[in-house]
Amino acid sequence: MAQSLKFSSIGHGTPIVLLHGWGLNSGVFEPLAVKLGERFKVISIDLPGYGDNVDCLPAHYQLAELAELVYQSVAEPAVYLGWSLGGLVATQIARTARQTDVLGLVHVATSPYFVEAHDWPGIKPELLATFHQQLAKDIGKTLSGFLKIQAMGSSHIKEDIRQIQQLVMAKPLPNRKALEQGLHILASADTRADLAQITMPFLRMYGKMDSLVPKKVINLVDSLATNSDLVVFDKASHAPFISNFQEFVEHLNAWLSDNTGHY
Repeated sequence: MAQSLKFSSIGHGTPIVLLHGWGLNSGVFEPLAVKLGERFKVISIDLPGYGDNVDCLPAHYQLAELAELVYQSVAEPAVYLGWSLGGLVATQIARTARQTDVLGLVHVATSPYFVEAHDWPGIKPELLATFHQQLAKDIGKTLSGFLKIQAMGSSHIKEDIRQIQQLVMAKPLPNRKALEQGLHILASADTRADLAQITMPFLRMYGKMDSLVPKKVINLVDSLATNSDLVVFDKASHAPFISNFQEFVEHLNAWLSDNTGHY
């Protein structure tokens, strides 16, 4: 196992761990962390190979190893909030960590299975293949294209892209291996069967206009995670904590207060 991951924390109270998605870093959560930090202890952590942890890579860059490294680095009971790829990591932690160490699970614009299949809506395999090909040529250009796809459907797409770029560009570009292996995880990880086993408080938050996690996923996951709570932002895309910031914070704060005993 690689060394512990670096992370930052602000605020006091119940710990909330924020896990970002593919290609970005914890900087994307900065406005959210500051706001949540008024009521909770917010832990922002870059996944292995990203941001402040760009040089910290496990020997095997797989979902189980990422989850274990995050969990061991946090080393205290916490709510885990995972956005996109971060949702897979958060789910893995919720399923494998000591149950008393996971106070709650929050999914943000994530899916238990990201790739489109005959019985499941998702990302077209050829799009992931295109990202693989582009990574070999130009990491920056690949990530820029990915940001545009994430914001598609938002009512203020240009502003969303600009804000995300400003937040994440304050940190180093991701490690190429982390990006390539992260695409493999997105293409292969299937946590659908795990969702029925989640016993802690579980909140799912989606953008109705999300092109990476289509709205058809919502009803399918409803039947897999019958004990979860649900929030759908009608005019949001893949980053509702950016495009619908105030509404997102209000819903999340209320759920955290109701489900963690923090008032």
